[in-house]
Amino acid sequence: MTAMRSFDDLAERARTRPPLRLVVAGGEAAEIATAVQELVERGLVAQVVLTGDPGIMADLFPSPLSAEITFRAAGDAASCASAAVAVIREGQGDVLMKGHIDSTSYLRAVVNRETGLRRGKVLSNVTVAEMPSLGRLIAATDNGILPAPEREQKRQIVLNTTPLFRGLGIAPVRVAVVCATEKVSDALPATGDAAALARECAEGAFDGFEIGGPMGYDVAVSTEAAQVKGLARMPAAGAADLLLFPNIDAANAVAKAWKFHGQARTGSIVLGAQVPVLLNSRSDTAARRVNGLLLAAAVLEGGQG
Repeated sequence: MTAMRSFDDLAERARTRPPLRLVVAGGEAAEIATAVQELVERGLVAQVVLTGDPGIMADLFPSPLSAEITFRAAGDAASCASAAVAVIREGQGDVLMKGHIDSTSYLRAVVNRETGLRRGKVLSNVTVAEMPSLGRLIAATDNGILPAPEREQKRQIVLNTTPLFRGLGIAPVRVAVVCATEKVSDALPATGDAAALARECAEGAFDGFEIGGPMGYDVAVSTEAAQVKGLARMPAAGAADLLLFPNIDAANAVAKAWKFHGQARTGSIVLGAQVPVLLNSRSDTAARRVNGLLLAAAVLEGGQG
């Protein structure tokens, strides 16, 4: 498979694949309607179910309503999320997208042990970015689910990305375990986790991955910085596909900096559930929602589930 280097590459490939069935939790916002209409018009989705107030949602879409778009009545945010998850569990959707509801209600419905979409022990969020300064795709995790992942959770966060990178045609996946320093220090437990993950990978515990760490952000993305620091031989140094951060604060800040200061096109997706789950910010543009759907298509291409 040819490696995808941009969202345009993903869109071009998606046009050659069968369209997806999308379920949106909370469709009562203009930006949601705009994104949904674009997805339908581009042939990326074959049908869409939106939960929320049918009257409000109907006013946001052109009349007559497209046959591909249907509404399922639901009240508050929790009800919208639960109704959307139920549609997925009924086998009527391939991808779940967060609409105009809060993340807490949305994720609570997704992770519910009895009625949710759990597949494994760990769900994790990843943001994929395309920046003019880089010329390829790069990803950051976990910037949306786990506040301070422990070492075992970090292992699963990496493994959760397997279908995504397989679908992106990227192999091996070069993972930089980002820390404040390249030296292992008891004062910075994340550095010990980084060294342990790198060692386990070298011993064959992460098939399809090359893991290096601990390393600073500069070493992860700049071959020059890696050479200056004498770390050019460290796996992933200067060429990381995936940046694994020590906590949600660091990952979230970097992903948002890419958007606002790196002129990045971005998309985000939650991995580790029964289907791809899109955890959009309510302030995200329609374009970012489309990019998330393209990542979901890549996950399905790579063998979700």
